[in-house]
Amino acid sequence: MKNTKTLKEALQNKILILDGAMGTMLQRYNFSEEDFRSTRFADFHTSVKGNNDLLSITQPEAIAEVHAKYFEAGADIVETNTFSGTTIAMADYDMEALVYEINFESAKIAREVADKFTALQPEKPRFVAGAMGPTNKTASMSPDVNDPGFRAVSFEELRLAYKQQAEALLDGGVDVLLVETVFDTLNAKAALFAIEEIKEERKIDVPIMISGTITDASGRTLSGQTAEAFLISISHIPLLSVGFNCALGAKQLTPHLEVISQKSTAAISAHPNAGLPNAFGEYDQSPEQMAEQIEAYLDKKLINIIGGCCGTTPAHIKAIAAVAKGYDPRPF
Repeated sequence: MKNTKTLKEALQNKILILDGAMGTMLQRYNFSEEDFRSTRFADFHTSVKGNNDLLSITQPEAIAEVHAKYFEAGADIVETNTFSGTTIAMADYDMEALVYEINFESAKIAREVADKFTALQPEKPRFVAGAMGPTNKTASMSPDVNDPGFRAVSFEELRLAYKQQAEALLDGGVDVLLVETVFDTLNAKAALFAIEEIKEERKIDVPIMISGTITDASGRTLSGQTAEAFLISISHIPLLSVGFNCALGAKQLTPHLEVISQKSTAAISAHPNAGLPNAFGEYDQSPEQMAEQIEAYLDKKLINIIGGCCGTTPAHIKAIAAVAKGYDPRPF
C-alpha cells in the first residue's frame, strides 16, 4: 500500500479530483462477446458480455487507457474497475472463482498507471481507490413483495464477500477503499465490518471512503434513510470521507451534501451523474454545465473530493478540475 499519509495530507491542502465513469468509457470500445472472453474464456459456458470487471483480465490495456485518460484530465484519484467484484455479483456470470484475480489485477493496473503519473509529476501524487460496489442484493429489504420477511442475502454472506474483495484490492496496491453507491446501509455495514477485520488481522490502517446514493426526489436512500440518518448509521467507523454518488445530478445532490457537510467531521466527497437521464437512459449534461453546477458546492465550501459518476467522461473531469483549482477545500 502506498501514499496513505500523502492522501490525508493532500486532502488538507486542496480539493482532490476523483475520476469519472468507467462504464461510460468502456462502452466506447464497443467490445463484442469475443472481446470480453479473449482467448482465456473462449469456451466459457455462458455469455460474459457486459461483465466489465472481467475486462481487467481480458482487456487490461483498455482499462489502463481509461485510467490514464482520467489522470490526464486532472484526476488525483482513480477507482479500480471492480464495481461488481464480489462473489455475490459475479454469480450472475458463474465467475465467483475469479473474484480474487479480478480485484487484484484491477488494483495492479490502476496502481501502475498512478505510479507512472506520480513519477512524471511528483508534486501531484496520484492515488488509487479500491471500488467496492453495493452488490445486486439487499440485506435489509425483501425483493418479494409477497414475502416481506425474505432476504436474498445475509449479513454474513456479504461480510465474507466484501472481505475477499477488500483483501485482493489491498494486495494489488490500492491506497484507500471506497465503499460506494450504497443504497442499503446494512450492506455497507457488512463491508465496513469486513474492512475492520482485515485492519485488525493485518495490523494495518486502511483509509475508508464511503459514498451513499440518494435514489430519488424523496431525499432518501433505497433502504429509507435521509442523508443525516445515513451519516449517523456509519459514523461508528473512522472514515477518511463520506459522501454521495450516482442517482442524481450535481444540482439535485446539493441539499444532501449540505446536511452531511454540516454534521460530519470527515472529508466530504461527491461524484454525481452528468445530470438526470433522458428518455433513452442517456446523460446529456455537458462538461461545462456540470462544472457550473459543481461550482455551487465550492462556493458553499461543501466538499473535499469531487468527481463524476454515470455519463461522465474525462472532458467532464477536466472541466470540474479547472473550476475546483480556484477554491480551498472544506475545513474538517
